[in-house]
Amino acid sequence: MHEGCAGRALEARRFLERVQDDPLYAAYVLILVLGLRRGEVLGLAWDCVDLDGEELHIARQLTRVRGQLLLREKTKTDDSSASLPLLGLCVSALKQRRESQDEAREKAGDEWKDSDLVFTTRYGTPIEPRNLNRAFEAHCKNAGVPRIRVHDTRHTCASLLAALDVHPRVAMRILRHSQISVTMNVYTQIPSPETRKALEKLNQSLNG
Repeated sequence: MHEGCAGRALEARRFLERVQDDPLYAAYVLILVLGLRRGEVLGLAWDCVDLDGEELHIARQLTRVRGQLLLREKTKTDDSSASLPLLGLCVSALKQRRESQDEAREKAGDEWKDSDLVFTTRYGTPIEPRNLNRAFEAHCKNAGVPRIRVHDTRHTCASLLAALDVHPRVAMRILRHSQISVTMNVYTQIPSPETRKALEKLNQSLNG
């Protein structure tokens, strides 16, 4: 995605608009808006999501090691093991995800595998990390935005937070910056009013 706050926010918005109907839409929202890593998103369980309190806790990560998918606990010393505020766009997307997962569970019946993971296949099993990468790259192409690795989307997160008008102190917590001056360097590049309005419209469409 292009350099510059405004450019990255615009492309991220175009991407999210394109994938609204994708079963993994909420995963893309969390990756772009909260800067979650691939393993953190795929390892996220519902017991770490507080929709009413609007908070999310990063406790586990899903990784493939020696051919096996493993759900690993994050260590207390890991700087990414933290609670993060859930912004409105994230809450809306996760509520939508919960509804679609309930529908998938009912449709799968006895074939459903309980895991409590937020993002699963239609049978309740974990998402293969490489499949998330492939899907993300395909969506980038379809949305007409430059190809970007899931890992690199953390650089886009700050741009979206500014576009969503998130208070710098809240953004500092999400981005896990040690100094507010680092966060403010991003906030000096204000996205266009059109991008802000488009993101708000996107959020409203999920609630509507």
